[in-house]
Amino acid sequence: MTRVLVVDDSSTMRRLISAALSADPELEVVGEAGDPLQAREAIKALNPDVITLDVEMPNMNGIDFLERIMRLRPMPVVMVSTLTSRGAEATLAALELGAVDCVEKPGGADPIGFSRLAEKVKIAARARVRSRVARTEPTPVDVFTPSEKVVAIGSSTGGVEALLNIIERLPANCAPTVIAQHMPASFTRSFAERLNRASAATVTEARDGDPLVPGRVYVAPGGDFHLEVEGARHLRCRVAHGDPVSGHCPSVDVLFSSVARAAKEHAVGVILTGMGRDGARGLLAMREAGAKTLGQDEATCVVYGMPRAAYELGAVERQLPLEKLGPAIRNLTNKEVER
Repeated sequence: MTRVLVVDDSSTMRRLISAALSADPELEVVGEAGDPLQAREAIKALNPDVITLDVEMPNMNGIDFLERIMRLRPMPVVMVSTLTSRGAEATLAALELGAVDCVEKPGGADPIGFSRLAEKVKIAARARVRSRVARTEPTPVDVFTPSEKVVAIGSSTGGVEALLNIIERLPANCAPTVIAQHMPASFTRSFAERLNRASAATVTEARDGDPLVPGRVYVAPGGDFHLEVEGARHLRCRVAHGDPVSGHCPSVDVLFSSVARAAKEHAVGVILTGMGRDGARGLLAMREAGAKTLGQDEATCVVYGMPRAAYELGAVERQLPLEKLGPAIRNLTNKEVER
């Protein structure tokens, strides 16, 4: 039984969250708190396995409280956020700090809006949560000349921090890079902007028809869109509505499979932390087409699900800790290293 503490300044929202969680026989709501000060005492008294945490609250906002949790007593946290751009930006900051996942608040008193909350809380209970470690400055390469390769990256739970770690290590003229991260539709544009601020390259939300060129990183839009790579000599993004594949939209399998078809051996595939199997079959297709394939290792994953599935399927050529994936991608796409 997973014990959950619900933290939200709205009594109505606390009731909705508690009702959604209590409906699952594997979850027990052991307490509620209306602000971080009450939550701090509740954590000491109740020792919950997981916390659901509102972003904006009185006395101390959720981001500041989360930072203290991750610094002093790391534990699984699922953020509960509004759909506003401000809420999205704050939630992304929380995921970067170490929150396991996020869920959108429903627009009204509608518990259906929390249909995936119980699932996310159960995943969080199994996640590997550690004190946030300051990221080290990347070691620059003397010369980087992009080869003709394209990089495809897939991630889910824990992917925000992992992707930041990798993207900030890419050179300004990096190989064209496409990303599928499981994320709500309202968050992907803010996430692309956040990556762009941390990167020497230019990061944008992918648009249909965008040409794949060096120095650009393209993030799949969330919601009911899939991102694919198409073309022969000149590759471009294809962004189109679609049904979930491998349980997700955007799907990592869809992205990787398209890269296998379009780029063949001129590609690098990378699968990062996440729950489930999305990306395993697509990464195998990339490897069978001649692409280089990398997987994040278990020790540095928040959830070692997607990389495990890909590794067990034979899709992963090399497993590496998170901090070594960025340099590995640089080396595999650097024409100077190939010479």
